[in-house]
Amino acid sequence: MPLLSRKTDYALLILSYLNQRPGCAREVADRFHLSRAFVANILKELCHKGFVTSHRGVKGGYVLARPADEVRLVEVIESLDESFRFAECNHPDDDACLIAPTCPLKGPVAEIHRRIREVLSDLSLADVFGKPDAVPELLELTVLEPVLAN
Repeated sequence: MPLLSRKTDYALLILSYLNQRPGCAREVADRFHLSRAFVANILKELCHKGFVTSHRGVKGGYVLARPADEVRLVEVIESLDESFRFAECNHPDDDACLIAPTCPLKGPVAEIHRRIREVLSDLSLADVFGKPDAVPELLELTVLEPVLAN
């Protein structure tokens, strides 16, 4: 199961398009061969969440509400995938896992989640969209170090 939902994956694709130029749902859908209705729904949610703004009229369409270097990747993921977490036991509700009190993996799994979130917090949309080589460098930081060694 991927960490990103299909909606978030396509939202990032749409944001990358809008980072280069203003556009409408039809243009984005045609560019990536996606359903116009699906793109329109994602744009509506991105607008509602404050990532894009819309302009009506002949020259209307959508634009990024903030520069891509001011938007953290974790913001987008957490606003569209409200339950983002590495595993079920990362749920804030302690009752989500029946064996949580005795589970030897709860701490390490929580640490993995913390590290993934830290990397996502360090990445801006500009990092993801504009510098393909920057992402692997950031991922090499601490995410891949052994978790159980701590």
